[in-house]
Formats: sequence, structure tokens, C-alpha cells
Amino acid sequence: MSKAFLVYLVAALSILCGQAARSAAPTSSEMKTILVLGDSLSDGFQLKRSDAYPALIATKLRAAGLNFQVTNASATGGTTEGGLERLPTHLKRKIDIFILELGTNDAFRGVPVDQIQNNLQQIIEKVKTRNPQVRVVIAGMQLPNYTTDDYVSAFGNMFADLAAKNGAVLVPYLLQSVAGDPLLNLSDGIHPNAAGQKVLAETVWHVLEPVAREVSKVSSRAAQTARDPTQFR
Repeated sequence: MSKAFLVYLVAALSILCGQAARSAAPTSSEMKTILVLGDSLSDGFQLKRSDAYPALIATKLRAAGLNFQVTNASATGGTTEGGLERLPTHLKRKIDIFILELGTNDAFRGVPVDQIQNNLQQIIEKVKTRNPQVRVVIAGMQLPNYTTDDYVSAFGNMFADLAAKNGAVLVPYLLQSVAGDPLLNLSDGIHPNAAGQKVLAETVWHVLEPVAREVSKVSSRAAQTARDPTQFR
């Protein structure tokens, strides 16, 4: 075997190995995105961002082998009007799953429920206009005296109404098993501590996981079809 042939063989094998590695490596097109738009509950009030449930969800996604990037666009004190103002910056990138958690601070300020709902609807519509295939997850909230006050009752029902209208998936109550538990909240009795955020992550994950798997499955099938258009005929 000549030296020239050996050099050629090594070069050819190097090229083939490089192509295989590039094919196996995840590409930016395979990476899906989740945008979380919320208030202090999603922002992780007085906690490290890594302790807030969006970061914990990102860890769960990686552990499940789901290739998602989670962007937490939440802000402590955030309102639905503020969400509308902050949203355009985040519409510059594709969004595959949109988690919306806003409205509580509006209620604390006595904003009419119809206005809160209208703002949330506008947010959803803006996201859908830029991302027609986006899956929407709405984090529902409740206020004290849920069954005894008309305003509080209307506020609690608003999230289910929004989910039904927009074909969204609903987290019935984000603070389920956390609200009112001093072991899971900060001293203010309102905001979850790190342990409480872990419970929030489990609550959201229960709803989000099947959606994320569905989005990933559709993406994977689309990628395979692009590589071999005859495969799914």
C-alpha cells in the first residue's frame, strides 16, 4: 500500500467522521424555546433566579432529554399592562411554548377583571401572530375568599376562560399546595421560598411535560421529513 494512498485514506476518513459528528450534534434549528412572562412568582422574588421554577423547569427538560431553552422574562411587580410593554423585545425570536403568568398584581390594585382579561388576551394574540404554531400555557391564580366575593370569583374563572378561548393548556392554580403554608413561603406569607418554588415547578411540569414532548415530536418528524420527504408518505 503506497504512502500516497494512506494519506488519501486518512483524509477521507477524517472528512467522513467530521460529517457524522456534525449530523449527530444538535443544531440551533433543533433547539426549541420556552418564554415565561410573569410577575414575582415566576421571577423568584428575593431568591436567586436559579431557584425560581422556570430554571427548575429547564433542568427537568434537560433530564427528560428535551432540547429546550427557557427564557424567563418575568419581573417582580409585573402587571398585564407591563407585560404588554415588555413583550415586543421577546417577539424577535421564535417561541415554541409560551407560559403566561400575570394578573395577580392587577387584582391587588383593583383593576377591573375585564381589563385584566383583555390585556392577557392581547398578549396571547401578539405571541400567536408572530408564532402561529406556539403552544400556550396559562398559569391560573386565585385570590383569598375565592367563593365569597364576585370580583375574586370572576378573577379566578378568568384563566380558564382564556385557556378555553385560545386553545391553551391551563395550570389550574399555580400556588397549589404552597399558598398559606409557612414552610413553603417567605416571611411575607405571599411569595414562595426556594422549597415552595420546587413545588411550583412540579405543578407546572405536570402540565408542561406532555406539551413539550408533543412539540419535540412534531419538530423531530418535520426534521426527518426535510431530510427524506418520502419517509412519511
